[in-house]
Amino acid sequence: MNGLKTTMLLAALTALFMALGLMIGGRGGMMIALIVAVGMNFFTYWNADKIVLRMHNAVEIDARSHPQFFGIIARLAQRAELPMPRVYIVDDANPNAFATGRNPENAAVAATTGLLTMLTHDEIEGVMAHELAHVKNRDTLIMTMVATIAGAISMLANFGMFFRGDSRSAGIAGLLAVIVAPFAAMLVQMAISRSREFGADATGAAIAGNTQGLASALAKIAGPATRIPNRTAQRNPAAAQLYIAPLSVRGLFSTHPATEDRIAALSDLGRDMGEGPRLPAHLDRPARPRRSALDPMRGD
Repeated sequence: MNGLKTTMLLAALTALFMALGLMIGGRGGMMIALIVAVGMNFFTYWNADKIVLRMHNAVEIDARSHPQFFGIIARLAQRAELPMPRVYIVDDANPNAFATGRNPENAAVAATTGLLTMLTHDEIEGVMAHELAHVKNRDTLIMTMVATIAGAISMLANFGMFFRGDSRSAGIAGLLAVIVAPFAAMLVQMAISRSREFGADATGAAIAGNTQGLASALAKIAGPATRIPNRTAQRNPAAAQLYIAPLSVRGLFSTHPATEDRIAALSDLGRDMGEGPRLPAHLDRPARPRRSALDPMRGD
């Protein structure tokens, strides 16, 4: 079912890309848009992980350089019955993490130095279980490909501003394309990310064996993630949907569900799993960054 949804979403975005090409350049423009869309899909399928990791200047680590963090991933991957992914650290104060790769055999997971500094061992385990859940659910490929095509639609729309044709009808069609197509692509991109975050939260809790680590981590990083600048997302806004924590406040254009809704869903899941009382009251307030046992600046 997940594969069918992926195919349908990519087909919808490709059709949107072609419609934009038609409105801007007629039948010739539509054919060019189709060729570009197919080429982007093919290239992104084989290079999704490289694109994302290079975008973040991520540094690969191993058991020797960061034994505790690498060990967490190894244990979680074994629990999830997944191949061991490549593990990366991103030098960024924004507390976040992401996963990428076209399939579990070619997956990679990464965490920022800000996240590793701010969270405890159990909270980091909850976050990385969530990222491995994206790998297990095969979300990573579609998230990267949709971001690529959505970005291309916006780029083509901007290009169309200069080539709308001479007639009034062509001008109106081109103007609608410039306004409507990027907006529609953005809504599809947001919907994909929001729906899959709830699924990854639930699967991640099952991998970790509890909901409390992830729920506590979300409560801690939600505020700082919106306040601390993310250099990669500033350069490439489409990257925002890849992260575990949203970079903007909740609303129509948020890439993620509201954090309180995710914590509430985890609370319900925790009760179903027979866990005890949920988050202490102090975790509902923003936490101050502090050095954790996995602080990458200490070399683990």
